[in-house]
Amino acid sequence: MTYAADRIEEETAYLAFHFHWGMDDILDLEHADRRRYVGQVASLVERSQA
Repeated sequence: MTYAADRIEEETAYLAFHFHWGMDDILDLEHADRRRYVGQVASLVERSQA
């Protein structure tokens, strides 16, 4: 099973925007680690908007 390229681009942009990390650094993450960071950032964003 492959992970959709548009989903990877979305995750990369999201993490780059919030963490100010470069694309290579984000793409070097394991899939599970990248998804975990996305979830953590989303949680922080949601809490800040409450």
